[in-house]
Amino acid sequence: MNEPDTLRLASYNVRKCIGLDRRRRPGRVIEVINAIGADVIALQEADKRLGERPAALPARLIEEETDFWAVPVGTSERSLGWHGNAVLVRKGLPVTHLRRIALPGTEPRGAVAVEIGGRLRFVAVHLGLLRRDRTRQLEALRTAMNGAAASTAILGDFNEWSDTRGLEPLEGVFTVHSPGASYHAARPVAALDRVALGAGLELRDAGVIEGGKARYASDHLPIWADVRPGAPLAGPITPAPAGPAS
Repeated sequence: MNEPDTLRLASYNVRKCIGLDRRRRPGRVIEVINAIGADVIALQEADKRLGERPAALPARLIEEETDFWAVPVGTSERSLGWHGNAVLVRKGLPVTHLRRIALPGTEPRGAVAVEIGGRLRFVAVHLGLLRRDRTRQLEALRTAMNGAAASTAILGDFNEWSDTRGLEPLEGVFTVHSPGASYHAARPVAALDRVALGAGLELRDAGVIEGGKARYASDHLPIWADVRPGAPLAGPITPAPAGPAS
C-alpha cells in the first residue's frame, strides 16, 4: 500500500470491458480496479465506439461497487469518458479545473486533465497507433502545459513499443517511467502503459497488477505508481479546442 504522504496513481486500458474470453464483463473490471488500491485512475477505452459512445463501464457500478467517483469528463450523458479516456478519483479527494485537450492525428484522440487537491495535475491519455501521430500528440500535450508541467503526471496507454524512441517530445520536461510489461495480458511483453512525471513529483514505487482477474479482464494489465506531490500547483493548463466526443 502507498505511504500516507503519497498518492497511488494508476492507468488501465479496459478494452471496453471485453476480456480475453471475448465477453463483456464490467463486473470483473470493477474487481480489478478495486484491487489496485489507487487514489486516482486513468481508464482508456471506457466507452463503446459506436453510436453515442455509451459507457462500457457503467457509472452506476462505479458508484455502487467502488470507493471511486467518475469525474464528468465526457460531453455526452451516456459516455463515461472523452475519446474513451475516463478519470476515477477516490471519494473525498477534491477535484478542480477539468480540461479537455484535443490531440492531432490520423484518428480522433484526446486527453483529459484534472487538478487534485491543489498539489497534483493528473492527465489521462490514450495515444495513437502510429508513431508519427504519437509524436504530434505528445508535442500537443507539452504545448498545452503552457509552462505548467511541474507537479503534472501523465498516465495512460502510450502505445509505444520501443524503450528508446518515440517519447522525445517529453524530454527535458517530463521523466517517463515504465512500471513493467503490461501488454498482452496473457503474455506481457511490452510496456505500453506508462507514467510521465513533471518536476516536483517524486516516484516512490511503481508496478503492474498481474494476478487475479487482471490476467483476463482486458488485454492490458493495470499499472500503478506511488507519487509524492511537492509544491502547490502554479499556472493553469491552456485548453486546446475540444474535439468531438469519442
